[in-house]
Amino acid sequence: MSEPQNNQPVFSIEKVYVKDLSLEIPNAPQVFLEREAPNVDIQLHHNSSGVEDGVFETVLTVTVTAKAADKTMFLVEVSQAGIFVARNIPAQELEQVLGIACPNILFPYVREVISDTVVRAGFPPVILSPVNFEAIYQSARQQQPAAGSEPPVQIITPTISH
Repeated sequence: MSEPQNNQPVFSIEKVYVKDLSLEIPNAPQVFLEREAPNVDIQLHHNSSGVEDGVFETVLTVTVTAKAADKTMFLVEVSQAGIFVARNIPAQELEQVLGIACPNILFPYVREVISDTVVRAGFPPVILSPVNFEAIYQSARQQQPAAGSEPPVQIITPTISH
């Protein structure tokens, strides 16, 4: 057998986990008597940071707030995280892997946790629509100054509302 080349790009998922989960129903039990359809606000952001050489943690945080009139029905926030190995990947491509691929991998997990938590809290499910992390990444890149500096290893995307 031949020896594997040490300079080959490597990307793998080491672990996917819920890093933080919070649920608030500040106006219970009266909120369960509300008949008005709630207004649902969804905030999403993610960041990646180095854990050790070639190993990164990406955290995708989603906050869902439902309000009827001026009362908060519920607020759920989930930080879904993953540990990823990314070695021998050029800096620009690494930034794309951390800013696009990793959040895309985590999104189905956070979507399920949000829906399950909201249902277990006694409300109809909240199903998150697909998110285009590539468009978010490209938008963030366009907002960065055009300096010839090395791209940062830590990626923080802007918060978006749906």
